[in-house]
Amino acid sequence: MSDQIQFIVEKLNQEPFKKNYNLITFDSLESMQLLQLLNDVLGEIDPKHAVDIREELPEQTAKRMLSLLGILKYKPPGSISDLSAFRQGLVTGSKPVIHPVLHWLLQRTNELKKRAYLARFLVKLEVPVEFLQDDTVADINKQYEELMEAFKNLHKECEQLKTSGLSTAEIRRDISAMEEEKDQLVKRVERLKKRVETVQNHQQMLEIARQLRLEKEREESLAQQKQEQKNQLFHAEQRLQRAQLQLKEMHHAVVDSKPESLMKKLEEEINFNSYLVSEKIPRELESKKNSAYFLQKVVAEPAMSQSDLNVLESKINEVNAEMNQLIEKRMMKYEPIDSKFSMYRQQASIISRKKEAKAEELQAAKEEMASTERQMLQKTSQAHELEGSDVLKGDEFKHYVNKLRSKNTFYKKKRLEIAEITAEYGILQRTEELLKQRHEAIQQQLQATEDKKGISGYSYTQEELERVSAVKSEMDEMKGRTLDNMSEMVKKLNAMVAEKKASLAPVIKELRQLRQNCQELTQECDEKKIQYDSCAAGLESNRSTLEQEVKGLLEECVQEESNYRYINCMKRNLEIQLQRAKEEMKAYVSPDPQERRKAIREQYTRMILEQENFGKKLREKQKAVRESHGPNMKQIKMWQDFEQLMECKRECFLKQQNQTAIGQVIQEGGKDRLVL
Repeated sequence: MSDQIQFIVEKLNQEPFKKNYNLITFDSLESMQLLQLLNDVLGEIDPKHAVDIREELPEQTAKRMLSLLGILKYKPPGSISDLSAFRQGLVTGSKPVIHPVLHWLLQRTNELKKRAYLARFLVKLEVPVEFLQDDTVADINKQYEELMEAFKNLHKECEQLKTSGLSTAEIRRDISAMEEEKDQLVKRVERLKKRVETVQNHQQMLEIARQLRLEKEREESLAQQKQEQKNQLFHAEQRLQRAQLQLKEMHHAVVDSKPESLMKKLEEEINFNSYLVSEKIPRELESKKNSAYFLQKVVAEPAMSQSDLNVLESKINEVNAEMNQLIEKRMMKYEPIDSKFSMYRQQASIISRKKEAKAEELQAAKEEMASTERQMLQKTSQAHELEGSDVLKGDEFKHYVNKLRSKNTFYKKKRLEIAEITAEYGILQRTEELLKQRHEAIQQQLQATEDKKGISGYSYTQEELERVSAVKSEMDEMKGRTLDNMSEMVKKLNAMVAEKKASLAPVIKELRQLRQNCQELTQECDEKKIQYDSCAAGLESNRSTLEQEVKGLLEECVQEESNYRYINCMKRNLEIQLQRAKEEMKAYVSPDPQERRKAIREQYTRMILEQENFGKKLREKQKAVRESHGPNMKQIKMWQDFEQLMECKRECFLKQQNQTAIGQVIQEGGKDRLVL
């Protein structure tokens, strides 16, 4: 915290604040002084907020500061979890609230200045939907959005120019170089004007030159128009080709299809669309409405703390546990009866889920098919632009394949010919090498013969002399032709210079008079420009004052409009409540018993009586159950004893049967022994 305060004090003592604070004086500031200091910092970021907070209400000050902090995207620190507490601290000038805000603002002042500047032009003014029904308001809103987009683009270009790396020194050097070039061009023009003054009919020649320049400009514009028309014609032909391609595809689809298949396809589309309209889309719309309703309820409720959220979570868990218990009881109670129905319900739910999944898959497939068709059209248009031919289909493609095959055979034939020519070329190269070797051998023999005779190098010297003599004769011919051409050119240039001097002499005289007129007009233009600048400065100051007044009036209009909407909504709510109260009073006072039964009071009275009667019946039933509880328990005990007695008898009977069976077996064994 001490580092934070020290940073704030250092920033406030620097430009542009110059507060001359220390840690003690800053810590001893009162709440109003802290608020005024925060307002000064906000006013440095956005000059619109440079006001005295003593001249406005605390609610207005807090609202203004909160709106600017929201535009600057300030988030309260973690210790201030409740937004209402933050607002209250901002209104009262609490130090734990003001100090973090000042620290955050002073850390990034330049960035926030830019953000506040952009917010003046990019924060969109929300226009109610009922106002947009008016065509004039809708057009103005559209122009407003277009201007906002244009401002975004211009701001991006400005930022790119700022960060493009061009320094002021480079720009100054470029400007100085351009000024030097300008001076050189001015001097050159003056020299040319002096030369032109001595030429006769210079005015007529200047007029002809001006007309020639105009005609050339006109020719360039006509050529540009011609090129544009060619481009338009090319694009129109492309559109025509695409339309013809679509028409051809539609014809193919109609020719290949039958009425039964078309009817079946239409029935499938109708069934799918009816399913979407009747089942899927209403269900999704209902879920969206429910979620929007719950979100509106959440927004309308006041801000909740973490403890409130914990309480709500515990309640939700309790309600879920009760629901699970009730579901288990219901299943235990109705399981033997609804076993078949539950099986059918489960199958129906599985089928409905599968149906929804298939519908979504079909919708995705349709979207993918549409995107694929768009891509196909784009690729077709690109192919038309590159090649200028249509995409081949059916018989045309087969014909194209046959053509390619014929070309392939022709290519293979030519390739064999090239191989033969290559082989022949290799033979010729070998022949050339052999001939060169023979030539070198003959040259060596000739040189050896010359050495024997004492005239070595004779053949080489003779060849060089012949070559040099041929080159010398060619050079002599070229020099003669060049001298003749140069002499003729000098004569022509002298004649042209004399003609130009004679024709430009009167032009130069008129040019001197025009130069004097130009100087006078320049002086008059400078005087008018000074008058214009002074008038424009006055008008600019008036315009700025009028803009400030208009901004103030617009803010007042927005405030009054919001008050009007709030009052109108409250009025509608009160009217609805008053209407309901009147209808209730009318129904309650009405002599008609049917109308009186519609009254909410009568309905609640009737429900209370029904619940009381139901409670009486339940109490009577409880009393009867309590009275018969003792005898019923005795009867249960007797039945249990009777059951135990019968069980004992059964066991005794079973034992007796086993014993009699064993005795019979023993007797039969004794009889057998006696017989033996």
